[in-house]
Amino acid sequence: MLGVEPKIYTSDDHHIRHDLIDKSALHVLKGLQEAGHTAYLVGGGVRDLLMRKRPKDFDISTSAKPEEVKAIFRNCILIGRRFRLAHIRFGRHIIEVATFRAGDPSDDELIVRDNIWGSPEEDVLRRDFTINGLCYDPSDHRIIDYVGGFEDLQAHTLRSIGDPILRFKQDPVRMIRMLKFRARFGFHMQEEDLEALNNCREEILKSSPARLLEEILRMLESGAAEPFFRLMLAHGLLDLLFPKLSAYFRDSHAEEIFAMLNGVDSMNKQQGYKTLDRSILAAALLFPILDMRVQEQNPPPNMGEIMDLSHTLVHELLYEAYSHFPRRIRQDCQFILQMQYRLTPLEKQRRFRTKIVRQKGFRLPLIFLKLRALNHHALFKTYEHWKQLSKQANP
Repeated sequence: MLGVEPKIYTSDDHHIRHDLIDKSALHVLKGLQEAGHTAYLVGGGVRDLLMRKRPKDFDISTSAKPEEVKAIFRNCILIGRRFRLAHIRFGRHIIEVATFRAGDPSDDELIVRDNIWGSPEEDVLRRDFTINGLCYDPSDHRIIDYVGGFEDLQAHTLRSIGDPILRFKQDPVRMIRMLKFRARFGFHMQEEDLEALNNCREEILKSSPARLLEEILRMLESGAAEPFFRLMLAHGLLDLLFPKLSAYFRDSHAEEIFAMLNGVDSMNKQQGYKTLDRSILAAALLFPILDMRVQEQNPPPNMGEIMDLSHTLVHELLYEAYSHFPRRIRQDCQFILQMQYRLTPLEKQRRFRTKIVRQKGFRLPLIFLKLRALNHHALFKTYEHWKQLSKQANP
């Protein structure tokens, strides 16, 4: 596949708007090119620009080696050993710069090192899907396409670069990413890729649990969590990564969990770049299950019993999974779940314990109550009540 002449697309073909490109990224590209290096915007940022979206991240690939990048930019630090990268800091904002990588795309060994430098073409051939394999040079407005990604993007087609079985074995997280793009964009998956996913799904257990969890948390933040979890369930990946949680997605209460995820998607879309706290996202997966267990008990459980139930559930579903959630998320998730039964008690009380609005972290369970109200509109009145009390207590 190496040696293929790339297709070049000009501004007449793509109409990329430069006002959507981060000024810091343009500054880095210009600095690298003026120093005599080849440098392009790559990956998801180019894909998003072509879809008329403002990218969240602007990744740059270059012929400059990490040490050469550091020599050009004083605000640069080098990170990683297995995957050497340059991070150029502009305040809290970071532009990530990677040197073009090489390697044999026909090798089905799990990728554990990635510091073999190569050409732009070799670098593209190591990427996951054709829609993420485009390079863009803002200096002359050219799209450089070695893999047919431009046409696939126009056709809403999701296609692996190379043999999907080999690519999934090299990096099993690509299977999660394939479902991610399907959920986010509604692109069509190729039959060859679907067959490879079904044949390789158990390879996912060779991946880093932390990396897998980050992909899943990002999808919970993406505004496409509901379709993503439906796809994870349909293709058997949820069974492998979260087997106990997956069982609840297959019972009679599954649609309640999906409805909660739909609410998460609505709130994340409304908030733009400020996504819901990750503990709220975790609680959205568990609350329908906890509430089912609470409602099944007769007589209704007291708060001590509810605390025990929530602790057990968080431990079973979020800690014992292949990718277990960090301690901070688990603790905050448990607090959110328990507080729902103080904000909406099981039995009518003569008076609400209004002092709970002064508890540290009260904002999280209050936001979660709003999330519940999206599916049960009668709760909006209760949410507004607690919101007003919170404002009065914390002016």
